[in-house]
Amino acid sequence: MQDFTARRGADTPDELWLCEHPPVFTLGLAGKPEHLLKNIGVPVVKIDRGGQITYHGPGQIVCYLLLDLKRRGITIKGLVNRMEQALIDLLASHGVAAERLEGAPGVYVGGAKIAALGLKIKNGCSYHGLALNVAMDLSPFNAINPCGYAGMAVTQLSAFVPDIDMENVGAKLIAQLQEKL
Repeated sequence: MQDFTARRGADTPDELWLCEHPPVFTLGLAGKPEHLLKNIGVPVVKIDRGGQITYHGPGQIVCYLLLDLKRRGITIKGLVNRMEQALIDLLASHGVAAERLEGAPGVYVGGAKIAALGLKIKNGCSYHGLALNVAMDLSPFNAINPCGYAGMAVTQLSAFVPDIDMENVGAKLIAQLQEKL
């Protein structure tokens, strides 16, 4: 992501990258080590996105948004809003009512976080992105204050839609993001 962003030119097409990560805690630029409550053997990686600590692992869709915001005429706040709306609309397509919480970026269902956002903007271009909990082991979240919030509940799509298909969710997420961007 960093190399792609550093080498971008005025005509470089924007890209969306989908992946799943092996178990890892990521600590953003503002991350405070005390938000890691206990060592459970999961590596902690300091990264250059905004935000505090979060967990990534199998069963979670991570989407990196490599966008030229200047070219698209999108502000950072506008990008965050569009990302959240894409997630809200995706979840609604599965019958799950999701929402934003004031002052806490991400998407929530019944007050529990189902999707996290973390971005880096460099020279008017974004990288990093979002993570949607689909069908994963949520227990590593118990070892952290998710996104720096003590006691924050975390949930996933499979809690509302059993036997959810990760590939289908990924394709729908890309379609929603392309529509919003």
